[in-house]
Amino acid sequence: MKILKTPLALVFPVMLFAVSPLCKSQDIKNADNTLRDTSIIYKDGTWEGKSQASYTGEPYWGSIRLTVKNGLFTEVYFTVRDSNLHEQFDGNYEKHFQGNPVYIQQCRNDWNGIQTYPKKLSETQNPGKVDALSGATWSFNIFRASAKEALKNAEK
Repeated sequence: MKILKTPLALVFPVMLFAVSPLCKSQDIKNADNTLRDTSIIYKDGTWEGKSQASYTGEPYWGSIRLTVKNGLFTEVYFTVRDSNLHEQFDGNYEKHFQGNPVYIQQCRNDWNGIQTYPKKLSETQNPGKVDALSGATWSFNIFRASAKEALKNAEK
């Protein structure tokens, strides 16, 4: 019996080419956006959503506005508003907790989350790939619930 010897350098590219269509979704990065290969495609337009997530006993509402162009998130704007005090939750909100360092730190963590989560969604192009920041799960839950609400009618 004769054994064929094929150089490994020739076999590997052929195998890679044959198997690549079977691979799961991958993110492809270009100069300024992440193109996503996913089963969810969003319609172009501006989509808005509001939610309290599971915090229905609290006066805080998240509000998000997502702009989609060519299936990609091009603008993401997110805020949290205190409906009792009629003010935005921002870097100055901790003034309501003077003398309580734990709540002041919590305000700082969640303000960081409110600023970070829209950037992360723009980078990942997938709401499911935005991770919670340590100490900012409250703002994360409100962000995710608001985005889910906004995207209900955006799926193609």
